[in-house]
Amino acid sequence: MACMVPCGKWMEYGLGLFGRLIRLLAGSGPKPHFRDRMDDVVVTESPRRLKELSPRVAQPPQRATIVGSCYVIDGDSIMIGNAAIRLAGVDAPELNDPWGKKAKWELLTLTKGQIIRAELDGSVSYDRTVARCYLPDGRDLAMEMVKLGLALDWSKFSAGDYRAHEPEGARKKLWRVTTKHKGRLPPPT
Repeated sequence: MACMVPCGKWMEYGLGLFGRLIRLLAGSGPKPHFRDRMDDVVVTESPRRLKELSPRVAQPPQRATIVGSCYVIDGDSIMIGNAAIRLAGVDAPELNDPWGKKAKWELLTLTKGQIIRAELDGSVSYDRTVARCYLPDGRDLAMEMVKLGLALDWSKFSAGDYRAHEPEGARKKLWRVTTKHKGRLPPPT
């Protein structure tokens, strides 16, 4: 039986699928939709350097600032455009820990409809660029989370900048975060 479609077309189609599969497995395939949206992001250094700010880059540029609306990941992590950002100097509970979801929703409430300014400090934590993030009125997002009692100062990274703003009993309430800071928290099973 003869092939109804010229064999060259079938070969081209098969190689196209194979090429897409290879690109997808190599990590250069299509990205999730929310990471492709860059219409509301401004980088103060250079638009060409935006790719350098992605979480896959080991050394982001020093003194860069990213401005835009954010997507909240958890109580101490946000995304602005392609950049996954970790709030500098504080630690909030993980989503599956007590108070973790409350911390995420409070950060969402603080940032909803706001344009966030993230001043990158040049370090990376778990594929997230570390930055001090500010609301349009100048308030520090990390400090606001500490004042709400939903994040703790991590003196190892902040030199104790936020410790004075912790409400009384916050360390007892967020006992898993405190235990993690002391290095006594067993890894998740």
